[in-house]
Amino acid sequence: MQTDSPSEETPADRRRLRVRESIISAAERVFAKEGESGLSIRRLADEIDYSPSAIYKYFGSKDELIDELKEAFFERLLAKIDGSSSADRPFLQRAKACVATYVDTAVTRPFHYAAAFSSIKHALPENGGGPLSWDGFVTTSKGQAFGVLISMVTEGQELDIFDPSLDPVMAAKSLWAGSHGLAQLLIHMPHFHQLVPEEQPMTAKDFIEFHADLQIRGLLKPTDGSGNGRLPGQNS
Repeated sequence: MQTDSPSEETPADRRRLRVRESIISAAERVFAKEGESGLSIRRLADEIDYSPSAIYKYFGSKDELIDELKEAFFERLLAKIDGSSSADRPFLQRAKACVATYVDTAVTRPFHYAAAFSSIKHALPENGGGPLSWDGFVTTSKGQAFGVLISMVTEGQELDIFDPSLDPVMAAKSLWAGSHGLAQLLIHMPHFHQLVPEEQPMTAKDFIEFHADLQIRGLLKPTDGSGNGRLPGQNS
């Protein structure tokens, strides 16, 4: 998503951006305390001492505000992935960092993550929801984040590291599903990584990294004819 550089922004543009960001931050706080049902333009007005009409200048409806909350989470995620996956790092390190960053970002901002996947009732067939529109999806920050996964799988195949027989889109879906599942578990069961007392103690960060390593390992090009890939330098 392209934005004007600071030199091209007017003071009015910067003020508008600050107000918009303050509204989104307030929406995240309200969502954290009261859930989607408690989030409304009037409730937000009370939270930040604005008039409802002032907020309507930025968001025309509650649904528009929630859509912006979803976009804001994935914009944050894309920025973090970009920061942790610089091109000068070895590919496998970048790939694992991409997966781990997704889970870590979700766990760090659990209520914003919940908001990013809210409004499921609108997506159900009985409420008029239909299949995802790919053309519409790829223009969103969520779609761009999914595109990062597809590009990562494709790059791994081009580098002769990932299994060339894998469908990059299917593999990306699997990576997303696995990462989303772990994020939800760590959010709803904060001590999930310590579930079995007899296990060696580990932190949530340790388990996230283990999970990322295991997911990426599952994409590796088979090296022994068994269909099971290994990370370079790893013993059987």
